[in-house]
Amino acid sequence: MPEPLIFELGAPDRRGYSLPDMDIEDKDSADLIPSRFLREEKPALPEVSEVETVRHYTRLSKLNYGVDSGIYPLGTCTMKYNPKVHEDISRFSGWLQTHPYLPEELIQGALQLLYELGNYLAEITGMDRFTFQPAAGAHGELTGLLMVQAYHLNNGEKNRSKVIVPDSAHGTNPASASVCGYDVIEVESNERGLVDIKKLKKIVDQDLAAFMVTNPNTLGLFEEDIMEIADIVHQAGGLLYYDGANTNALMGLARPGDMNFDIIHLNIHKTFSTPHGGGGPGSGPVGVNKKLIPFLPTPLISQKDDGSYYLDYNLDKSIGRVRTFHGNFNVLVKAYAYIRTLGPDGIKKVSKNALLNANYMMKQLKDYYELPYDRFCMHEFVLSGSRQKKEQGVTTMEIAKRLLDYGHYAPTIYFPLIVKEALMVEPTETESKQSLDEFISSMKKIAREIEKEPKKVKNAPHKTEVRRLDELQAAREPDLRWNPEEKNDQGE
Repeated sequence: MPEPLIFELGAPDRRGYSLPDMDIEDKDSADLIPSRFLREEKPALPEVSEVETVRHYTRLSKLNYGVDSGIYPLGTCTMKYNPKVHEDISRFSGWLQTHPYLPEELIQGALQLLYELGNYLAEITGMDRFTFQPAAGAHGELTGLLMVQAYHLNNGEKNRSKVIVPDSAHGTNPASASVCGYDVIEVESNERGLVDIKKLKKIVDQDLAAFMVTNPNTLGLFEEDIMEIADIVHQAGGLLYYDGANTNALMGLARPGDMNFDIIHLNIHKTFSTPHGGGGPGSGPVGVNKKLIPFLPTPLISQKDDGSYYLDYNLDKSIGRVRTFHGNFNVLVKAYAYIRTLGPDGIKKVSKNALLNANYMMKQLKDYYELPYDRFCMHEFVLSGSRQKKEQGVTTMEIAKRLLDYGHYAPTIYFPLIVKEALMVEPTETESKQSLDEFISSMKKIAREIEKEPKKVKNAPHKTEVRRLDELQAAREPDLRWNPEEKNDQGE
C-alpha cells in the first residue's frame, strides 16, 4: 500500500522548525513588511514535522531510477555510469570560485584547461580548432549551421539554401537547419540501413549548404560510404556536418576529420563524463577544420609566446558570441579530467567495450525480436517488436512497460522512425557482463510471456508505484501544481 502523500501527513500547527521570539516591541510585525508583499490569507501549505518531511523525501528518492540504480540502455543517449572522482574534481574551490570577469592573469589555470581540452578534442576528432560556447548538442548544431551560412556568404554564394539530412537523423538536425532558415531535404536509407548514395546524388546540387550526418548512424551502423559521401558534398560546394551524439563509438578508433567532415559538435555531457538527462547540465563544443576557423565564435583561448593564455577576439569573420562567457565550465572540467584519467589507450578501450557490449547483447536477443539490420553494429542496435504486435497484439510500448516490472529502465522506443515498433538499445561500455545478462534475461522472459500470457504484458506494469498512465493526456495537459481545493480521492 503506497504511503500517503505529504499533504496528507500533516496537522494544523505541526512544525519542523522553531524561531526565537521577536525582540521588536510596540510595533506590529506586519508593519515591517510593505503591504504589497503580504498575503491576504494564510497559504494552504502542508504543516509537517521534520521527521515526516525527511521520510517523505527519502521515500521519493527511492522511487527514482538513475544510472546509479541500474542499467540505463537508452539508445543514442549514452546514459553511462561516470566516475565520481570527476565530480569531486569539478568541485575544487579553484574551479568553483573562478569568475569569468576576472582578469586573464588571475584565471590562467582555467584558460590553460580550456586550451588543452580543445587540443585533446581536436586530436580525438581530427579537427583543427574548437569553441566551447555552445550549451548543448542542439546549440552546437545551431552554431555550426550559423558558421555554414557565414562561410557561404563570405564566398558570395547566397543561393545555398538546402540542408540534407538522412531519414534516420536525430530530430534536432532538421530543427536546427529550419531555425537557420534552410530548406530541409531528406535522403532515404538503403536496404542496409545506410545513406542511399544513388538518391543522395539526385538531390545534391549547387544550392546545397550542408549535409548533416551521424556516424555511426542512429541504427548503430557505420556509414561505410562516408568518404564517397564527402566527395559528393564537397564537389557540389557544400559542407559536411558531423552530429557527435555517437562519438563514444569511435573514440580512439576513427576520427571524423579523417572522414573529411568540416564541422563537428560533441555532446560532452554524453561522451566525456557528465551525467546528463532532465535538461542538463550540457555542453556542445564545436570543432572545425582550418578553412572554417575564421568563422568560430569569439573569444577563443590562445597561447602567447611566453606560454601564458589569453582570450583571443582576433577573428574578423567570426559569427560573434553564441553564449555568454566560455561555455559550461564545470562540465568541461569533468571532460578534461576524464580524458586525462583514461589517456589514449583508455579512450580507445571505452569505444571497444561499447562495441563489444552492444554486439553481445544484439546476438543474444535477435532470435527473440526482429532485427531489421542483422550485421555488426557499433555502440547500439535497433530491434523491432513488429512480430509481437502482429502475432499477439503486444506493442513496443507495452514491452517497455513490462521491463519496468523487472526493475530495468526501458530502452529508447519508436526511434528511429524508419524501423516500425523500434527498440533502440545502447548498453554502454560501463556495464558488466552480469548486468547485460540480467537485462537480456528479462527481455527473453517478456518475449516468452507474450507468447503464453499476452494480457499480462498488455496490462503492465504491475509492480510500479504508479500503474498505467495516459501518456497522451499527460503530455497535452500536464498537471504540475497541487491545489488543495482540487484534491482527488488519492490526494493528487
